[in-house]
Amino acid sequence: MSKIVSLIPIAALACISSPAQVTQTVPRIVVNITVDQLRSDYMNAFMPIYGEKGFKRLLKDGKVYNHAEYPQSGLSRASSIATVSTGTVPYDHGIIGEEWLDRKTLRPVSCVDDDSYEGLLTAEKTSPVHLTVSTIGDELKIASEGKSVVYAISPFRDASVLGAGHAADGAFWINRLTGRWCGTSYYGAFPTWASAVDRQSLLDDRLKSTLWKPISELSGNFSYFLSGGVKKPFEHRFKGDLRFTSFLTSGLVNEHVCDFALACINGSGMGNDEITDYLSVTFYAGNFESKPVADYPMELQDTYLRLDQSIARLIDSVESKVGKDHVLVVLTSTGYCNEETRNLYTYRIPTGTFYISRTAGLLNMYLGAIFGNGQYIDGTYGNAIYLNHKLLEEKQISLGDVLGRCEEILLQSDGVKEVYTSQRLVQGAWTPSISKIRNSYNSKVSGDILVQVSPGWYIFNEDTKDTRLVRESYVPFPIIFYGNRLESSIIETPVSVDCIAATIAQVVRIRAPNACSSAALGGFSY
Repeated sequence: MSKIVSLIPIAALACISSPAQVTQTVPRIVVNITVDQLRSDYMNAFMPIYGEKGFKRLLKDGKVYNHAEYPQSGLSRASSIATVSTGTVPYDHGIIGEEWLDRKTLRPVSCVDDDSYEGLLTAEKTSPVHLTVSTIGDELKIASEGKSVVYAISPFRDASVLGAGHAADGAFWINRLTGRWCGTSYYGAFPTWASAVDRQSLLDDRLKSTLWKPISELSGNFSYFLSGGVKKPFEHRFKGDLRFTSFLTSGLVNEHVCDFALACINGSGMGNDEITDYLSVTFYAGNFESKPVADYPMELQDTYLRLDQSIARLIDSVESKVGKDHVLVVLTSTGYCNEETRNLYTYRIPTGTFYISRTAGLLNMYLGAIFGNGQYIDGTYGNAIYLNHKLLEEKQISLGDVLGRCEEILLQSDGVKEVYTSQRLVQGAWTPSISKIRNSYNSKVSGDILVQVSPGWYIFNEDTKDTRLVRESYVPFPIIFYGNRLESSIIETPVSVDCIAATIAQVVRIRAPNACSSAALGGFSY
């Protein structure tokens, strides 16, 4: 007993002398920003023409993870944002891309299509029906018993709905046909504040007098790209039936998104109490009309400059409303770069064209010669081939046998690097590359056969006339956490994007989304 008593003063002294642990407050607002096609090399290259409160502030005062990557392959805007919001991969969350082939209709279907819910100011019927797990916004709603305010705002329908999740108060995007801010009845009626903003600032009226030209004279005197030299200032007007589609890929779209995001924060009462609210925002950093950078280099620089200003304005406004210590900003990229590439034949780079529909037709003839006449191939989409399961069942043909024969034939085709069947992805051996492809696969919506075409080759669909150049280049991008009394630091250790949801959950002291198995990032004292 005397030994125990004698230890008490020592333990007490140790507690007094040790550094006090700083307990950060839970933020009033989490602003989760995903920038479509943001690249670190471009972001850093244009630093000389930025202001001080956008990227420079985030990099100086934030916790910056310089080397981020996605745990899946075949990145798209939709699959990336679903991974950010759920903390898991398409194998679990179900969003393998912006579209896929519907096995019932054999037509492409959007990842957020749902005939059960009418559109608001749009003919598109939309919901997160295909998102099969919870998001960080969903878990925040559950933890707060519905009191947290959760919204998502994006130029694009899929990004908005997947950023919002199932339990949000609303998701808004720009209608490509009318330019109006629109939504879906899934989340209820259009809020009063949103209707007011849309009426007061009709994009169609604004575009009639809008001229997109460099926002700064510095843009014309600065060039990062190899073409070099001072460029003639560009000028673009938005006319015709595709004016809104062009606007969505211009540097002006981020200002429009920022305006609506700020109206959402003020109109919905975000940050007015101690209960954490959540706003998902998508900005755009791709090239104008998805053309090669060599076609529009100055437009891309201006897009980054305007993006920098929109980020600065968004952060300034939120901090002014709730204080820097009460807001957590998270910024990352969708991790891919979607732009047209010039003809590789000109530069004698190994290339070719893989005809997916023609290949599927030859496969069908081959299977018919072995198993008897029939339509064994239901269809194709992208690099995926869908088999007719009903016919295989009627003929009592083993799926494994068909997959094995198809794999053997496809591997002999020019331009085919590898073939992955559904059975191989679900049951096969692990390697890092196979793991990423498996993470991108989902048994309910993916094709039965995924053809990995060699880098530098084109995939051409003869039915839809779609052409896609295959690239496997790594696109550098960061993950940045800023605000809420975080200490600034730069971390060079590679991290995976699926940790964002887990880290936000830890910061706001709630459960991570229900399929998020990633650990939260270290260095957060909460």
